[in-house]
Amino acid sequence: MLDRVIDSDTHKLLIDGCRVAALSGRSFETLNPATGEVLARVAEAGAEDIDVAVRSARAAFEGPWGQMKASERGALLLKLAELIRRDEAELARLESLDSGKPISAIARQDLPAVLDTLTYYAGMADKINGQVIPARPDALTYTVREPLGVVGAIIPWNFPLMIGMWKIAPALACGCTVVLKPAELTPLTALKIGDLALEAGFPVGVLNVVPGFGKVAGQALVDHPDVDKVTFTGSPVVGRQILQGAAGNLKRVTLELGGKSANIIFPDGDVDTAVKAAGSGIFFNTGQVCSAGSRILVHESIHDEVVERLAARAQSTRVGDPLETSTAMGPLVSEAQMNRVLNYIEIGRSEGASVVTGGVRRGSTGYFVEPTVFAGVRHDMRISQEEIFGPVAAVIPFKDDEDALRIANGTAYSLAAGVWTGDIARAHRFTKRLKAGTVWVNTYGPTDIRLPWGGARDSGFGREHGEAAIDNFTEPKVIWINTGR
Repeated sequence: MLDRVIDSDTHKLLIDGCRVAALSGRSFETLNPATGEVLARVAEAGAEDIDVAVRSARAAFEGPWGQMKASERGALLLKLAELIRRDEAELARLESLDSGKPISAIARQDLPAVLDTLTYYAGMADKINGQVIPARPDALTYTVREPLGVVGAIIPWNFPLMIGMWKIAPALACGCTVVLKPAELTPLTALKIGDLALEAGFPVGVLNVVPGFGKVAGQALVDHPDVDKVTFTGSPVVGRQILQGAAGNLKRVTLELGGKSANIIFPDGDVDTAVKAAGSGIFFNTGQVCSAGSRILVHESIHDEVVERLAARAQSTRVGDPLETSTAMGPLVSEAQMNRVLNYIEIGRSEGASVVTGGVRRGSTGYFVEPTVFAGVRHDMRISQEEIFGPVAAVIPFKDDEDALRIANGTAYSLAAGVWTGDIARAHRFTKRLKAGTVWVNTYGPTDIRLPWGGARDSGFGREHGEAAIDNFTEPKVIWINTGR
Protein backbone atom coordinates (compact mmCIF):
# COMPACT_ATOMS: atom_id res chain seq x y z
CA MET A 1 0.00 0.00 0.00
CA LEU A 2 1.14 3.55 -0.70
CA ASP A 3 2.10 5.83 2.15
CA ARG A 4 0.95 9.44 2.34
CA VAL A 5 4.25 10.42 0.74
CA ILE A 6 4.67 8.45 -2.46
CA ASP A 7 8.48 8.45 -2.70
CA SER A 8 11.45 10.76 -2.95
CA ASP A 9 12.40 9.86 -6.53
CA THR A 10 11.34 11.96 -9.48
CA HIS A 11 8.48 10.48 -11.49
CA LYS A 12 9.77 10.60 -15.03
CA LEU A 13 8.01 11.31 -18.30
CA LEU A 14 6.75 8.40 -20.40
CA ILE A 15 7.97 8.90 -23.98
CA ASP A 16 8.55 6.28 -26.66
CA GLY A 17 7.96 3.42 -24.25
CA CYS A 18 10.50 4.58 -21.64
CA ARG A 19 10.46 6.58 -18.42
CA VAL A 20 12.84 9.48 -19.06
CA ALA A 21 13.90 12.66 -17.32
CA ALA A 22 12.96 15.96 -18.92
CA LEU A 23 15.61 17.07 -21.39
CA SER A 24 16.00 20.27 -19.39
CA GLY A 25 16.51 18.29 -16.20
CA ARG A 26 13.70 20.26 -14.56
CA SER A 27 11.08 18.82 -12.23
CA PHE A 28 8.26 20.12 -10.04
CA GLU A 29 6.51 19.14 -6.82
CA THR A 30 3.02 17.74 -6.61
CA LEU A 31 1.33 18.32 -3.26
CA ASN A 32 -1.17 16.45 -1.12
CA PRO A 33 -4.14 18.88 -0.90
CA ALA A 34 -5.26 17.40 2.42
CA THR A 35 -1.97 18.32 4.12
CA GLY A 36 -0.16 20.77 1.85
CA GLU A 37 2.89 18.50 2.01
CA VAL A 38 5.01 17.43 -0.93
CA LEU A 39 3.74 14.15 -2.29
CA ALA A 40 6.28 13.53 -5.06
CA ARG A 41 8.55 15.19 -7.59
CA VAL A 42 7.62 14.90 -11.27
CA ALA A 43 9.70 15.56 -14.37
CA GLU A 44 8.62 18.80 -16.06
CA ALA A 45 8.12 18.42 -19.80
CA GLY A 46 9.25 21.28 -21.99
CA ALA A 47 8.74 22.01 -25.67
CA GLU A 48 11.65 19.77 -26.63
CA ASP A 49 10.13 16.83 -24.73
CA ILE A 50 6.78 17.42 -26.43
CA ASP A 51 8.52 17.29 -29.79
CA VAL A 52 10.12 13.92 -28.99
CA ALA A 53 6.77 12.58 -27.75
CA VAL A 54 4.93 13.74 -30.86
CA ARG A 55 7.56 12.19 -33.13
CA SER A 56 7.22 8.92 -31.21
CA ALA A 57 3.44 9.03 -31.56
CA ARG A 58 3.76 9.74 -35.29
CA ALA A 59 6.14 6.80 -35.78
CA ALA A 60 3.73 4.47 -33.96
CA PHE A 61 0.79 5.75 -36.01
CA GLU A 62 2.61 5.27 -39.29
CA GLY A 63 4.07 1.96 -38.13
CA PRO A 64 2.83 -0.92 -35.93
CA TRP A 65 -0.29 0.76 -34.54
CA GLY A 66 -1.48 1.84 -37.97
CA GLN A 67 -1.01 -1.67 -39.33
CA MET A 68 -2.82 -3.41 -36.47
CA LYS A 69 -6.26 -4.96 -36.94
CA ALA A 70 -9.08 -3.05 -35.31
CA SER A 71 -10.06 -6.13 -33.31
CA GLU A 72 -6.51 -6.32 -31.95
CA ARG A 73 -6.73 -2.72 -30.79
CA GLY A 74 -9.95 -3.60 -28.99
CA ALA A 75 -8.29 -6.60 -27.34
CA LEU A 76 -5.50 -4.38 -26.03
CA LEU A 77 -8.03 -1.96 -24.55
CA LEU A 78 -9.67 -4.90 -22.77
CA LYS A 79 -6.28 -6.00 -21.46
CA LEU A 80 -5.67 -2.50 -20.13
CA ALA A 81 -9.04 -2.68 -18.37
CA GLU A 82 -7.97 -5.96 -16.73
CA LEU A 83 -4.77 -4.39 -15.43
CA ILE A 84 -6.61 -1.33 -14.11
CA ARG A 85 -9.04 -3.65 -12.34
CA ARG A 86 -6.09 -5.53 -10.84
CA ASP A 87 -4.51 -2.28 -9.57
CA GLU A 88 -7.65 -0.32 -8.77
CA ALA A 89 -6.86 -0.06 -5.03
CA GLU A 90 -3.47 1.47 -5.80
CA LEU A 91 -4.94 3.80 -8.42
CA ALA A 92 -7.72 4.95 -6.08
CA ARG A 93 -5.27 5.72 -3.29
CA LEU A 94 -2.87 7.50 -5.65
CA GLU A 95 -5.69 9.62 -7.10
CA SER A 96 -6.98 10.49 -3.63
CA LEU A 97 -3.54 11.54 -2.39
CA ASP A 98 -2.78 13.62 -5.47
CA SER A 99 -6.15 15.33 -5.97
CA GLY A 100 -7.83 15.31 -2.55
CA LYS A 101 -10.82 13.38 -3.88
CA PRO A 102 -12.47 11.09 -1.30
CA ILE A 103 -11.23 7.58 -1.93
CA SER A 104 -14.75 6.19 -1.52
CA ALA A 105 -16.00 8.36 -4.42
CA ILE A 106 -13.11 7.25 -6.62
CA ALA A 107 -13.84 3.60 -5.93
CA ARG A 108 -17.60 4.05 -6.31
CA GLN A 109 -17.71 6.30 -9.38
CA ASP A 110 -14.44 7.18 -11.06
CA LEU A 111 -12.84 3.76 -11.48
CA PRO A 112 -16.07 2.04 -12.58
CA ALA A 113 -16.46 4.82 -15.18
CA VAL A 114 -12.88 4.27 -16.35
CA LEU A 115 -13.52 0.55 -16.82
CA ASP A 116 -16.87 1.14 -18.50
CA THR A 117 -15.24 3.58 -20.93
CA LEU A 118 -12.47 1.15 -21.82
CA THR A 119 -14.78 -1.81 -22.38
CA TYR A 120 -17.27 0.28 -24.36
CA TYR A 121 -14.66 1.54 -26.82
CA ALA A 122 -12.90 -1.81 -26.92
CA GLY A 123 -16.14 -3.18 -28.34
CA MET A 124 -16.45 -0.21 -30.68
CA ALA A 125 -12.95 -0.57 -32.20
CA ASP A 126 -13.91 -3.02 -34.96
CA LYS A 127 -17.34 -1.49 -35.59
CA ILE A 128 -16.28 1.86 -37.04
CA ASN A 129 -18.03 1.62 -40.39
CA GLY A 130 -18.46 3.66 -43.53
CA GLN A 131 -21.36 3.72 -45.96
CA VAL A 132 -22.08 2.63 -49.51
CA ILE A 133 -23.81 5.58 -51.16
CA PRO A 134 -25.39 4.97 -54.60
CA ALA A 135 -24.40 8.29 -56.14
CA ARG A 136 -24.70 7.15 -59.79
CA PRO A 137 -25.15 3.89 -61.72
CA ASP A 138 -21.69 3.81 -63.36
CA ALA A 139 -19.70 4.02 -60.10
CA LEU A 140 -19.27 2.28 -56.80
CA THR A 141 -19.11 5.09 -54.24
CA TYR A 142 -18.56 4.49 -50.56
CA THR A 143 -16.99 6.04 -47.48
CA VAL A 144 -14.53 4.77 -44.89
CA ARG A 145 -13.61 6.39 -41.57
CA GLU A 146 -9.88 6.76 -41.02
CA PRO A 147 -8.07 7.77 -37.81
CA LEU A 148 -7.01 11.40 -37.64
CA GLY A 149 -3.45 10.64 -36.52
CA VAL A 150 -1.64 12.07 -33.50
CA VAL A 151 -3.92 13.39 -30.75
CA GLY A 152 -2.85 15.88 -28.10
CA ALA A 153 -5.03 15.24 -25.04
CA ILE A 154 -4.93 17.85 -22.27
CA ILE A 155 -6.83 16.85 -19.13
CA PRO A 156 -7.85 18.72 -15.96
CA TRP A 157 -7.17 18.05 -12.32
CA ASN A 158 -10.72 17.45 -11.08
CA PHE A 159 -11.23 13.96 -12.62
CA PRO A 160 -7.76 12.87 -13.82
CA LEU A 161 -8.49 9.17 -14.23
CA MET A 162 -12.01 9.43 -15.59
CA ILE A 163 -11.61 12.35 -17.99
CA GLY A 164 -8.23 11.03 -19.07
CA MET A 165 -9.84 7.77 -20.14
CA TRP A 166 -12.70 9.64 -21.86
CA LYS A 167 -10.02 10.86 -24.26
CA ILE A 168 -7.57 7.96 -24.37
CA ALA A 169 -10.01 5.10 -24.99
CA PRO A 170 -11.93 6.43 -28.03
CA ALA A 171 -8.76 7.87 -29.61
CA LEU A 172 -6.96 4.53 -29.38
CA ALA A 173 -10.04 2.57 -30.46
CA CYS A 174 -10.14 4.67 -33.63
CA GLY A 175 -6.48 3.95 -34.36
CA CYS A 176 -5.01 7.30 -33.31
CA THR A 177 -1.98 7.68 -31.07
CA VAL A 178 -1.99 9.95 -28.04
CA VAL A 179 0.31 12.41 -26.31
CA LEU A 180 -1.35 12.97 -22.94
CA LYS A 181 -0.60 16.06 -20.86
CA PRO A 182 -2.09 15.72 -17.39
CA ALA A 183 -2.61 18.75 -15.19
CA GLU A 184 0.52 19.66 -13.23
CA LEU A 185 -1.51 19.40 -10.01
CA THR A 186 -2.50 15.76 -10.58
CA PRO A 187 -0.02 13.92 -12.84
CA LEU A 188 0.53 10.66 -10.97
CA THR A 189 -2.32 8.41 -12.10
CA ALA A 190 -1.78 9.39 -15.76
CA LEU A 191 1.79 8.12 -15.53
CA LYS A 192 0.54 4.91 -13.92
CA ILE A 193 -1.97 4.38 -16.73
CA GLY A 194 0.85 4.85 -19.24
CA ASP A 195 2.86 2.12 -17.51
CA LEU A 196 -0.14 -0.21 -17.54
CA ALA A 197 -0.67 0.41 -21.27
CA LEU A 198 2.88 -0.78 -21.94
CA GLU A 199 2.32 -3.81 -19.71
CA ALA A 200 -0.87 -4.56 -21.65
CA GLY A 201 1.17 -4.74 -24.86
CA PHE A 202 0.46 -1.43 -26.58
CA PRO A 203 3.24 -0.67 -29.06
CA VAL A 204 5.86 1.88 -28.08
CA GLY A 205 4.72 5.44 -28.77
CA VAL A 206 0.99 4.76 -28.86
CA LEU A 207 0.49 6.47 -25.49
CA ASN A 208 3.02 9.05 -24.29
CA VAL A 209 2.49 10.88 -20.96
CA VAL A 210 4.14 14.28 -20.54
CA PRO A 211 3.38 16.10 -17.27
CA GLY A 212 4.18 19.78 -17.35
CA PHE A 213 2.70 23.26 -17.21
CA GLY A 214 0.10 24.53 -19.60
CA LYS A 215 1.97 27.62 -20.72
CA VAL A 216 4.95 25.50 -21.81
CA ALA A 217 4.09 21.83 -22.38
CA GLY A 218 0.43 22.42 -23.17
CA GLN A 219 1.15 25.25 -25.55
CA ALA A 220 3.89 23.25 -27.29
CA LEU A 221 1.45 20.40 -27.83
CA VAL A 222 -1.23 22.72 -29.22
CA ASP A 223 1.23 24.51 -31.49
CA HIS A 224 3.00 21.40 -32.78
CA PRO A 225 2.55 21.09 -36.55
CA ASP A 226 2.49 17.28 -36.45
CA VAL A 227 -0.42 17.06 -33.99
CA ASP A 228 -3.65 16.42 -35.89
CA LYS A 229 -6.17 16.87 -33.09
CA VAL A 230 -6.37 18.52 -29.67
CA THR A 231 -8.97 17.46 -27.15
CA PHE A 232 -9.13 19.63 -24.04
CA THR A 233 -11.14 19.82 -20.84
CA GLY A 234 -10.62 22.91 -18.71
CA SER A 235 -11.38 26.61 -18.46
CA PRO A 236 -12.86 28.85 -21.17
CA VAL A 237 -9.80 31.14 -20.96
CA VAL A 238 -7.43 28.30 -21.87
CA GLY A 239 -9.92 26.96 -24.42
CA ARG A 240 -9.71 30.22 -26.35
CA GLN A 241 -5.91 30.06 -26.26
CA ILE A 242 -6.03 26.52 -27.64
CA LEU A 243 -8.20 27.65 -30.53
CA GLN A 244 -5.66 30.29 -31.42
CA GLY A 245 -2.77 27.84 -31.28
CA ALA A 246 -4.61 25.22 -33.31
CA ALA A 247 -4.96 27.66 -36.20
CA GLY A 248 -1.32 27.07 -37.13
CA ASN A 249 -2.03 23.83 -38.99
CA LEU A 250 -5.85 24.02 -38.69
CA LYS A 251 -5.86 20.99 -36.40
CA ARG A 252 -9.20 19.66 -35.20
CA VAL A 253 -10.25 20.74 -31.69
CA THR A 254 -12.79 19.52 -29.15
CA LEU A 255 -13.35 21.69 -26.06
CA GLU A 256 -15.26 20.78 -22.90
CA LEU A 257 -15.10 23.88 -20.76
CA GLY A 258 -16.86 25.47 -17.81
CA GLY A 259 -20.38 25.55 -16.48
CA LYS A 260 -22.72 27.47 -14.22
CA SER A 261 -25.55 24.98 -14.29
CA ALA A 262 -29.05 25.76 -13.07
CA ASN A 263 -30.86 23.22 -10.90
CA ILE A 264 -34.52 24.34 -10.97
CA ILE A 265 -36.91 23.22 -8.22
CA PHE A 266 -40.69 23.67 -8.59
CA PRO A 267 -43.13 23.20 -5.69
CA ASP A 268 -44.85 20.33 -7.51
CA GLY A 269 -41.62 18.33 -7.60
CA ASP A 270 -40.31 15.94 -4.96
CA VAL A 271 -38.72 18.64 -2.84
CA ASP A 272 -37.04 16.28 -0.39
CA THR A 273 -35.31 14.33 -3.16
CA ALA A 274 -34.53 17.54 -5.02
CA VAL A 275 -32.74 19.03 -2.02
CA LYS A 276 -30.70 15.87 -1.52
CA ALA A 277 -29.71 15.90 -5.17
CA ALA A 278 -28.98 19.63 -5.05
CA GLY A 279 -26.61 19.05 -2.14
CA SER A 280 -24.69 16.31 -3.91
CA GLY A 281 -24.87 18.32 -7.14
CA ILE A 282 -22.78 21.13 -5.63
CA PHE A 283 -20.79 19.50 -2.80
CA PHE A 284 -19.68 16.36 -4.68
CA ASN A 285 -15.94 16.53 -5.41
CA THR A 286 -15.89 19.74 -3.34
CA GLY A 287 -17.82 21.48 -6.10
CA GLN A 288 -14.94 21.00 -8.55
CA VAL A 289 -17.23 19.71 -11.30
CA CYS A 290 -17.91 21.48 -14.59
CA SER A 291 -21.58 20.50 -14.45
CA ALA A 292 -22.02 21.26 -10.73
CA GLY A 293 -25.50 22.58 -9.94
CA SER A 294 -24.03 25.76 -8.50
CA ARG A 295 -27.16 27.86 -9.17
CA ILE A 296 -30.15 26.41 -7.35
CA LEU A 297 -33.27 28.12 -8.69
CA VAL A 298 -36.21 27.71 -6.31
CA HIS A 299 -39.81 28.82 -6.70
CA GLU A 300 -40.43 31.65 -4.24
CA SER A 301 -43.19 29.69 -2.47
CA ILE A 302 -40.70 27.07 -1.24
CA HIS A 303 -37.53 29.15 -1.23
CA ASP A 304 -37.09 29.40 2.55
CA GLU A 305 -37.84 25.71 3.06
CA VAL A 306 -35.26 24.66 0.45
CA VAL A 307 -32.62 26.99 1.89
CA GLU A 308 -33.17 25.59 5.38
CA ARG A 309 -32.99 21.98 4.18
CA LEU A 310 -29.97 22.60 1.97
CA ALA A 311 -28.12 24.31 4.81
CA ALA A 312 -28.84 21.32 7.05
CA ARG A 313 -27.39 18.99 4.41
CA ALA A 314 -24.31 21.17 4.09
CA GLN A 315 -23.79 21.13 7.84
CA SER A 316 -24.12 17.33 7.96
CA THR A 317 -21.65 16.74 5.10
CA ARG A 318 -18.63 14.94 6.50
CA VAL A 319 -15.54 16.95 5.53
CA GLY A 320 -12.15 15.46 6.23
CA ASP A 321 -9.33 13.13 5.29
CA PRO A 322 -9.96 11.86 1.74
CA LEU A 323 -8.41 8.50 2.64
CA GLU A 324 -11.13 7.86 5.22
CA THR A 325 -13.97 5.94 3.57
CA SER A 326 -16.56 7.87 5.59
CA THR A 327 -15.43 11.23 4.18
CA ALA A 328 -17.95 12.80 1.82
CA MET A 329 -16.03 15.98 0.93
CA GLY A 330 -12.29 16.49 0.79
CA PRO A 331 -10.12 19.55 0.24
CA LEU A 332 -9.90 21.76 -2.80
CA VAL A 333 -7.08 20.76 -5.10
CA SER A 334 -4.62 23.55 -4.25
CA GLU A 335 -4.03 26.60 -2.12
CA ALA A 336 -4.66 28.80 -5.17
CA GLN A 337 -8.04 27.17 -5.75
CA MET A 338 -8.93 27.49 -2.08
CA ASN A 339 -8.09 31.19 -2.14
CA ARG A 340 -10.13 31.62 -5.32
CA VAL A 341 -13.18 30.07 -3.68
CA LEU A 342 -12.77 32.09 -0.47
CA ASN A 343 -12.43 35.25 -2.56
CA TYR A 344 -15.72 34.49 -4.35
CA ILE A 345 -17.39 33.98 -0.98
CA GLU A 346 -16.25 37.48 0.01
CA ILE A 347 -17.49 38.81 -3.33
CA GLY A 348 -20.90 37.26 -2.62
CA ARG A 349 -21.04 38.92 0.78
CA SER A 350 -19.99 42.27 -0.66
CA GLU A 351 -22.73 42.03 -3.29
CA GLY A 352 -25.35 41.61 -0.58
CA ALA A 353 -25.97 37.86 -0.56
CA SER A 354 -26.24 36.11 2.81
CA VAL A 355 -24.10 33.17 3.91
CA VAL A 356 -26.55 30.79 5.56
CA THR A 357 -23.88 28.26 6.45
CA GLY A 358 -20.18 27.73 5.76
CA GLY A 359 -18.24 30.45 4.02
CA VAL A 360 -14.92 29.87 5.79
CA ARG A 361 -11.80 27.75 5.59
CA ARG A 362 -11.85 24.66 7.77
CA GLY A 363 -8.72 24.21 9.87
CA SER A 364 -5.25 25.45 9.08
CA THR A 365 -3.86 22.31 7.44
CA GLY A 366 -4.74 21.44 3.87
CA TYR A 367 -7.08 23.29 1.54
CA PHE A 368 -10.49 22.68 3.10
CA VAL A 369 -13.47 25.04 2.74
CA GLU A 370 -16.76 24.53 4.54
CA PRO A 371 -19.77 23.61 2.35
CA THR A 372 -21.36 26.99 1.74
CA VAL A 373 -24.94 28.05 1.02
CA PHE A 374 -25.81 31.58 -0.09
CA ALA A 375 -29.36 32.96 0.08
CA GLY A 376 -30.62 36.30 -1.16
CA VAL A 377 -28.75 35.83 -4.43
CA ARG A 378 -29.72 37.97 -7.38
CA HIS A 379 -29.27 36.77 -10.93
CA ASP A 380 -26.88 39.60 -11.80
CA MET A 381 -24.44 38.88 -8.96
CA ARG A 382 -21.00 37.51 -9.82
CA ILE A 383 -21.59 34.41 -7.69
CA SER A 384 -24.56 33.72 -9.96
CA GLN A 385 -22.78 34.48 -13.23
CA GLU A 386 -19.19 33.24 -12.78
CA GLU A 387 -17.88 29.72 -12.28
CA ILE A 388 -16.51 29.38 -8.74
CA PHE A 389 -15.51 25.70 -8.93
CA GLY A 390 -15.94 25.09 -5.24
CA PRO A 391 -18.55 23.96 -2.68
CA VAL A 392 -20.61 27.15 -2.96
CA ALA A 393 -24.35 27.01 -3.66
CA ALA A 394 -26.20 30.15 -4.78
CA VAL A 395 -29.94 29.83 -4.08
CA ILE A 396 -31.97 32.12 -6.35
CA PRO A 397 -35.75 32.58 -6.09
CA PHE A 398 -37.98 32.76 -9.18
CA LYS A 399 -41.60 33.71 -9.71
CA ASP A 400 -42.86 31.56 -12.57
CA ASP A 401 -41.76 29.42 -15.53
CA GLU A 402 -40.65 32.33 -17.69
CA ASP A 403 -38.67 33.85 -14.85
CA ALA A 404 -36.96 30.52 -14.21
CA LEU A 405 -36.03 30.16 -17.88
CA ARG A 406 -34.72 33.71 -18.03
CA ILE A 407 -32.43 33.12 -15.07
CA ALA A 408 -31.38 29.60 -16.11
CA ASN A 409 -30.39 30.70 -19.61
CA GLY A 410 -28.89 33.99 -18.51
CA THR A 411 -25.20 33.11 -18.27
CA ALA A 412 -22.39 32.54 -20.76
CA TYR A 413 -22.47 28.78 -20.09
CA SER A 414 -24.67 26.02 -21.46
CA LEU A 415 -23.33 22.69 -20.26
CA ALA A 416 -26.09 21.21 -18.08
CA ALA A 417 -29.30 21.93 -16.19
CA GLY A 418 -31.80 20.17 -13.97
CA VAL A 419 -35.59 20.43 -13.56
CA TRP A 420 -37.64 19.10 -10.65
CA THR A 421 -41.36 18.98 -11.38
CA GLY A 422 -44.31 16.64 -11.32
CA ASP A 423 -45.79 18.31 -14.40
CA ILE A 424 -44.75 16.32 -17.48
CA ALA A 425 -45.79 19.14 -19.81
CA ARG A 426 -43.55 21.58 -17.95
CA ALA A 427 -40.70 19.04 -18.06
CA HIS A 428 -40.98 18.82 -21.85
CA ARG A 429 -41.17 22.59 -22.25
CA PHE A 430 -38.08 23.12 -20.15
CA THR A 431 -36.00 20.41 -21.81
CA LYS A 432 -36.73 22.09 -25.13
CA ARG A 433 -36.04 25.67 -24.06
CA LEU A 434 -33.11 25.28 -21.66
CA LYS A 435 -29.76 26.12 -23.26
CA ALA A 436 -27.82 23.09 -22.09
CA GLY A 437 -26.13 20.08 -23.62
CA THR A 438 -27.68 17.83 -20.97
CA VAL A 439 -30.93 18.38 -19.06
CA TRP A 440 -31.77 16.14 -16.13
CA VAL A 441 -35.41 15.83 -15.10
CA ASN A 442 -36.12 14.76 -11.51
CA THR A 443 -32.49 13.79 -11.03
CA TYR A 444 -29.18 15.61 -11.20
CA GLY A 445 -25.69 14.71 -12.31
CA PRO A 446 -25.54 11.20 -13.80
CA THR A 447 -23.54 10.67 -16.98
CA ASP A 448 -22.98 7.60 -19.15
CA ILE A 449 -20.29 6.92 -21.71
CA ARG A 450 -23.00 5.91 -24.22
CA LEU A 451 -24.55 9.40 -24.23
CA PRO A 452 -22.97 12.46 -25.89
CA TRP A 453 -21.54 15.01 -23.47
CA GLY A 454 -20.69 18.67 -24.05
CA GLY A 455 -22.08 22.17 -24.32
CA ALA A 456 -21.88 25.42 -26.25
CA ARG A 457 -20.80 29.02 -25.77
CA ASP A 458 -18.34 29.24 -22.82
CA SER A 459 -18.97 25.55 -22.15
CA GLY A 460 -17.07 24.70 -25.34
CA PHE A 461 -18.07 22.83 -28.47
CA GLY A 462 -18.11 19.30 -29.82
CA ARG A 463 -19.34 16.22 -28.02
CA GLU A 464 -17.51 13.46 -26.20
CA HIS A 465 -18.78 9.95 -25.35
CA GLY A 466 -20.77 7.47 -27.39
CA GLU A 467 -20.56 7.45 -31.15
CA ALA A 468 -19.88 11.19 -31.11
CA ALA A 469 -16.36 10.45 -29.88
CA ILE A 470 -15.73 8.30 -32.96
CA ASP A 471 -16.42 11.37 -35.10
CA ASN A 472 -13.92 13.31 -32.98
CA PHE A 473 -11.03 11.01 -33.82
CA THR A 474 -11.79 9.91 -37.38
CA GLU A 475 -12.11 11.54 -40.79
CA PRO A 476 -14.43 10.29 -43.56
CA LYS A 477 -12.84 9.43 -46.90
CA VAL A 478 -14.83 8.98 -50.10
CA ILE A 479 -13.86 6.15 -52.48
CA TRP A 480 -15.10 6.45 -56.07
CA ILE A 481 -14.64 3.48 -58.38
CA ASN A 482 -15.60 3.83 -62.01
CA THR A 483 -17.65 0.79 -63.05
CA GLY A 484 -18.81 2.19 -66.40
CA ARG A 485 -17.42 1.48 -69.86
